[in-house]
Amino acid sequence: MRTSTRTVAAALALVAIAIPTTVHADSPPTLSEPIAEGLAGPLQLTVQGDTVYVGQAFAGLLTKIDKNGATENLAVNPGGEIAGSALDGQTVVYTTRNGPPTGRPDSSTLSRVRRGTTSVVADLLAYEVENNPDGGVEYGFDGISDECAAQLPPEVGPPTYTGLVDSHAYGVAEGAHKWYIADAGGNDILAVSSKGVVSTVAVLPPQPLVITAETAATVGFPECTVGLTYNFEAVPTDVEVSNSGILYVTTLPGGPEDPSLGARGSVYAVDPSNGEVALVAGGFLGATNLAIGKRGAIYVAELFGGRVSQIVDGVPQTVVELPQPAGLEWANGKLYVSYDVFGPSGKVATISV
Repeated sequence: MRTSTRTVAAALALVAIAIPTTVHADSPPTLSEPIAEGLAGPLQLTVQGDTVYVGQAFAGLLTKIDKNGATENLAVNPGGEIAGSALDGQTVVYTTRNGPPTGRPDSSTLSRVRRGTTSVVADLLAYEVENNPDGGVEYGFDGISDECAAQLPPEVGPPTYTGLVDSHAYGVAEGAHKWYIADAGGNDILAVSSKGVVSTVAVLPPQPLVITAETAATVGFPECTVGLTYNFEAVPTDVEVSNSGILYVTTLPGGPEDPSLGARGSVYAVDPSNGEVALVAGGFLGATNLAIGKRGAIYVAELFGGRVSQIVDGVPQTVVELPQPAGLEWANGKLYVSYDVFGPSGKVATISV
């Protein structure tokens, strides 16, 4: 599928309507005491009523947390990952991945648990192998000479390449009779129908970075690359459906995703009716999740920035500082957040805003 980067007037108008330009708070945002602790990589979460569902990515568990903090494991993926989840009545759908940390996995699925029984809804790796939606997208250096390309160290990889076959089913959101998937390996947003039919909604655009002398030294590029543009992959990490039906997506910047190359994470708006993609805001340090609050306010968990921020006038502004936030959800008039996700005891708490 061809990447759509046109920020058409209609898409921009939808973005402008959905995002407040100012923050109105009756009192300063506050972080609650943890609802639950001792979680192994709680990178994603969702909420229904007083119940929180957490994907413990490092343990391969889908865990239910009640209002008293009691936990119950609903699904397990031995030796693999469980990440995003969403609710459909009494059914919980969730994303899984098995295989090596990078490159083509052994499996990537949307699965579900209903009445204690787990099953696969859609084989997302099979869809990626057959379609490779970003297979026509070019990544790497713009206009690099053969002489300069020959100086690249082997660990950098090819100077230019098109989208590889890779799937890392990660974030998931419920839509109208379908689920939307943020595939961090495929660099795309997929839709899965209630019957398990997979389709491509949009491919997220490459993330360009002009190479400076400092950047070249940081990532091991030769001096001849200074001044060139490198197009990193988009790496979508979460998707949410707004009241208007527009999708909002967080992306990591690809390549080094820590602060070493600056705040390169982004939020995009995607029109699922035609796949149009519009940039909402950039400047995030590790945009791993987002939530849509009251009056369309957009909040973002910045894993490497140590904060939850809100997009205000197209710029991220700090709401609360906390260590290693990852999952974020709006429910019951407040934000639910997972944090300390790389430590020995991941936590879930709420933020009043």
